[in-house]
Amino acid sequence: MAPPTETLTAERILEATEEVLRRHGPAKATVVDVARALGVSHGSVYRHFRTKAALREAVTKRWLDRTSEKLAVIVAGDGTPEQLLRVWLAALFEAKRHKAGDDPELFATYTVLTDENVTAVGEHLADLIAQLTRIIGAGAGSGAFTVPDPAAAARAVFHATGRFHDPCYAREWQQPGIQEEFEEVVDLLVRGLSSP
Repeated sequence: MAPPTETLTAERILEATEEVLRRHGPAKATVVDVARALGVSHGSVYRHFRTKAALREAVTKRWLDRTSEKLAVIVAGDGTPEQLLRVWLAALFEAKRHKAGDDPELFATYTVLTDENVTAVGEHLADLIAQLTRIIGAGAGSGAFTVPDPAAAARAVFHATGRFHDPCYAREWQQPGIQEEFEEVVDLLVRGLSSP
C-alpha cells in the first residue's frame, strides 16, 4: 500500500466513500475498497468511523447536508417572505432533480442509504421544515401570511410539495410539464398562506 500523500481526515474518507459507492454500489462497496482508494489500511478508516454502518450514515448525512446548507442561505437572504418561500421551494426541487438526473447511479445508491439511515433522514427533514417555519413565521409576523401556527403551515407546505422533492417521485421530475405543475402548486400554496 502506498503511503497517503495527505493527512487522512474524515472528509477525505467521505469523499473516497462516495466515489467507491458510485463505482461499486451500496451492496458491494466495502471499507476495504475505501481504504484501497485512499492508499491506507482499513484500520485507518475504522479509526475515523468505528463501523461500516457509521461510515455509511456519515456519507448519507453529508449528502443530505449539502441540500440543507444551500437552502439555509436562501432563508437568511433578502426578499419578502413570499419571494423567499418561492425561491426556497424552487431550489429544493432543483437540488433534488439535479441529484437524480445528473448522477442516477449515485442517486440510486443514496436512495438505498437513506432507507438504512432513518435518523439522518429524520434530522434532514426536521431541518428543512424548520427552515420553512422561519420563512412562514417571518411572513406571519409581517402580515404577508395569515397563518396562526407557522410550524403547522410549514409542515403542510412541505408535505403538499412532496411530489417535487420526495425521491420516490424522481422518475416524474424529467417529464414534460413538471415545472408548470410545480409552479401551479406553489401559486396555490402562496395564495392559501396569504388569504385572510
